Amino acid sequence: MTHEPNWILDWYWDEVTGKNVSHLIRDYLNGRCKLRMAGDLHHYMRHSYVPSEKPASVQHFLVNGCGGAFLHPTHVFSNFNKAYGTTYETKAAYPSVQDSSRIALGNILKFRKKNWQFDFIGGFIYFILTFSMFPLCKLDHILQADTFSGHVKSFISTVWDVFMYMLGQSYVSFSGAIFLLVAATAFVPSQVSKRKRLAIGVVHVSAHLTAALVLMLLMELGVETCIRHNLLATSGYHSLYEWYRSVEIEHFPDPTGLRARIEQWTFGLYPACIKYLMSAFDVPEVMAVTRTNICKHGMVSLSRGGAIIYYASVFLYYWVFSTPVVSLVFGSYLYICINWLHLHFDEAFSSLRIANYKSFTRFHIKQDGDLEVFTLAVDKVPKEWKLDSDWENELRQPQQMSHHRKYPSTWRAKSIFQDPINTLRIVDHFVIQTDKPE
Repeated sequence: MTHEPNWILDWYWDEVTGKNVSHLIRDYLNGRCKLRMAGDLHHYMRHSYVPSEKPASVQHFLVNGCGGAFLHPTHVFSNFNKAYGTTYETKAAYPSVQDSSRIALGNILKFRKKNWQFDFIGGFIYFILTFSMFPLCKLDHILQADTFSGHVKSFISTVWDVFMYMLGQSYVSFSGAIFLLVAATAFVPSQVSKRKRLAIGVVHVSAHLTAALVLMLLMELGVETCIRHNLLATSGYHSLYEWYRSVEIEHFPDPTGLRARIEQWTFGLYPACIKYLMSAFDVPEVMAVTRTNICKHGMVSLSRGGAIIYYASVFLYYWVFSTPVVSLVFGSYLYICINWLHLHFDEAFSSLRIANYKSFTRFHIKQDGDLEVFTLAVDKVPKEWKLDSDWENELRQPQQMSHHRKYPSTWRAKSIFQDPINTLRIVDHFVIQTDKPE
C-alpha cells in the first residue's frame, strides 16, 4: 500500500517513479504481491492482470481515494494496460467511464456557477486585452451593409483590423496578450512537451482574445446605434440633471424657496452634488458623450480626469458583458482538455466541486484463507442531516463497537431516500486466492 498510485500516474505522464517499491515488488516479492493499493486519486479503479504464460508481479492494482473533497475522472485512466511488463485490463471504475466523461461536460455548463469568483479576474483580463482599442469610431461600414452576410463580413473584417492594430500599435493590450500567453502556456502541465504546451497555450489565448474583441465590437456597435437614434449623447454629460431641473418645479414644488436658500447657504454645493451624482448614475450617457468627443477631436482632447472617467465607465459595462463569456471559454477549454486531450484531470474536476461519489473498501478473510474484497459506494451524499433517535434509544452492551450495532451512527440523512443506509451499493467485488500448499 502506498499513498500515490504511481503505476497509473507513471503510465499517464510517461515517467518512472517509485523505483524502490518497484524493485521490492519485482525482485524480492517475486509474484507474491497479490494486491497493490493506493489513494490520492479521488475515484475508484481496479485493474487486474490478463492471465498469460508469464507470471504477474502484481495481480491487482486498486485505487480508492473516493473519500477526498472532490472527484477525479476515471475515463482519463481507462486505457491503462501495462505495468512491470504485464498486461492489465480495467475491471471496475467508479464513477463509470461513461459517467466520468459526462460529468466533465459540467465545465461548460456549470463552471461560472461553481467558480463565480473567477468573474473578478476574468472580466479584468478581457478589459486589458481591449483597453488600447477603445473607442472604435469608424463603424459605418458595418451598419450600412445591405445584406446580413454583408454585415457579418464587415464585422469579421473589423475584428481582424482591430487585432492587427493591437499587434502593431497598442502597448497595454499587446502586453496583456503576451502575459496571458505566458500564463496559459505555463498552466498546461509541465510533463507535456514544450511544443505541445505552446500550441495549447496559443489556441487557448486565441479563443479568449477573439471573444474579447468580438464583445468589444458588439458593445461599441450598441453605443453607436444608440447615438445614431438619439438615445445617447444628445445634450452633454448632464442630460439627466437637466431633465430633472426641467420637471423639478412641476413635480417637486418649493413654495417656500427652501432649495434656493440651501444652495445659497452651501455656496452652490447642494445642486453640484445632485448634478454629479446623477452623472455618476448615468454611465451610458457619460460614455457616449466622451466617445463622441474622442472620435471628433482625438484622445488628446481629453484631460487625465476625463480619460479616467471614460475608461471607468467603459470598464463597468464591459466587465458585465465579458464575465459570462470568459467563464464559458475557460470552462470549454477544460472540457476539451479533459475529454479530448486527457489533460488537466485535476483542475477540470476540482473546479466542479463534486462532493458525491463516495466509496470505501472492506476486506474479509474467508475460512480457506482467501481474501474477499468489497468496495461499497454512495452516489449522492446527503447535504442535510439530523440526529438519529434510534441510535440513542438502542440498547447496547458496554464497550460495544459501533459497527456491531443496528444503528451505528448518531446521525442520519433528513431525507430517507438519500440516507446512505438505503442508497449504499457494492460497486466491486473480487476474491484473491491464497497460494495453496502443494
